[in-house]
Amino acid sequence: MTIYGYARVSTTKQNLNEQLAELKAEGVEQNNIFSEKFTGTTTNRPKFERLLKKVKRNDTIIVTKLDRFARNTKEALEVIEPLMDQGVTIKVCNLGTVEDTPMGKMIVRTLLSVAEMERDMIVERTQAGKSYAKKNNPEYKEGRPKRRITPQYKKAYEYSLNHSIKETSIMTGLSISTINRIRRQIKQEGIE
Repeated sequence: MTIYGYARVSTTKQNLNEQLAELKAEGVEQNNIFSEKFTGTTTNRPKFERLLKKVKRNDTIIVTKLDRFARNTKEALEVIEPLMDQGVTIKVCNLGTVEDTPMGKMIVRTLLSVAEMERDMIVERTQAGKSYAKKNNPEYKEGRPKRRITPQYKKAYEYSLNHSIKETSIMTGLSISTINRIRRQIKQEGIE
């Protein structure tokens, strides 16, 4: 009887620390926590697949939220129901233990449907906002705004001409990727 934990965030910029701390507080040992940074829109989640292969009857899987299992209700149920049928206990930190009963399964379906609807509404509102901005703001552009080359960035660029990117990063406190972007932008725009 082993207790496993699964944590997932949707982008590489998001942090897993809060979920990991919550799983540890629930008594999951560090070596039994499977975590990854994959969007819920992809079904390719290698660590989750590894967890599913490892789990056995009478084991427990703990997640912080029900929507960590999958991107939509159908996929989550394709994972949760077979686990329950195998005698695996599923515990959701903000919900409790999901019982393998008709009422427990109904609660899971309902909550997953609500989570999916919330995600869909966020996407819909985002698209509506973009559409409105495109129609009403002639200067609207999607994506990250163009970086303004500040005097600090110019000095970092000049330093990087005679030093490695890593040395420049250490000296300026800028990340390596930021320095590379600054170098590209200055070269493309011919800024002196």
